[in-house]
Amino acid sequence: MSRVQTITVGPGDGDQRLDRWLRRMFPHVAQGRIEKMCRKGELRVDGARVKANTRLEPGQDVRIPPLPEAGPSVPIRQTRVSEADIRFIRSCVLWKDDHIIALNKPPGLPVQGGSKLTRHVDQLAEGLRYDLEEKPRLVHRLDKDTSGLLLLARSRPVAAALTEAFRHRATRKIYWAAVAGVPSPRMGTIRYGLVKAPGHGAGGEGEKMHCIHPDAVARTEGAKRATTDYAVLSALGSRASWCALVPITGRTHQLRAHMAEIGHPIIGDGKYGGSGQENLGDGWGAQLGGELSRKLHLHARSLTIQHPITGQPLHLTAPLPEHMARTWEAVGWHEADVIADPFEDEE
Repeated sequence: MSRVQTITVGPGDGDQRLDRWLRRMFPHVAQGRIEKMCRKGELRVDGARVKANTRLEPGQDVRIPPLPEAGPSVPIRQTRVSEADIRFIRSCVLWKDDHIIALNKPPGLPVQGGSKLTRHVDQLAEGLRYDLEEKPRLVHRLDKDTSGLLLLARSRPVAAALTEAFRHRATRKIYWAAVAGVPSPRMGTIRYGLVKAPGHGAGGEGEKMHCIHPDAVARTEGAKRATTDYAVLSALGSRASWCALVPITGRTHQLRAHMAEIGHPIIGDGKYGGSGQENLGDGWGAQLGGELSRKLHLHARSLTIQHPITGQPLHLTAPLPEHMARTWEAVGWHEADVIADPFEDEE
């Protein structure tokens, strides 16, 4: 057994689950043991009790109790990616250089794993080593059902720089969405705070973010301020519209919860938008009906960031996923008819 030790989370290791961080350093320690250490309060972060899914931040101190030594009787699992998965994840690469890889993440593919998720970007990243020894590192996330631009860093220093850029909002992210109805005014800012509402089951299934008035954030436990800019790019009568969304803050499910709160949920959002198809104005459901896809119509369209090594601006654009492209074609929306950044003139 090892002794009690305290490890400080490095600058390139933030914004990841405690259990995944621990298992990367001690791959012989089973998930069940990690969860037990959390329940007993033996595993702590900055002196506080934690759960296995607690997200770490750079600079935090993690207290680790005595652990079994790795040996022949405790096999270390090797992450293996099939040739088919390597071809798949490489087909998602939009751009790469010696420092960064940009993916166009397909909808339905989780960014990180969970208790029932064995195939995700973090695992498939083993197939993106190319000529380097270490696999690329995640520096931000997208929801499982959200498609589009996802950056990975090819080294620890680059991961640290990109993580800081996202944390300090030194990036420009624009999402495209099809939403129910047409927001009025056609350009605006949503400032509802967000607080997590508990789900059900042992794993907290069904967790949702609830919107609260900005004035209530300070007095609501666990609430965080959240800001989203939106602009209507095109409308399908009064039934649906194509919107550009910019998350000024980066809260969980922020865009989905905010659009639903103002009465214009994102098409295909069963969690926040309901399933009704009647066009009754504000508050109607998030399905268009007919032949159109029921999948979530939310896509991380473009991202602009200063390259951490060259210092040059890096602007990336991701094509729409198949189900959204079919919707765009069906309703007559064309990418060439809109400007890339509708907020640019206003700024």
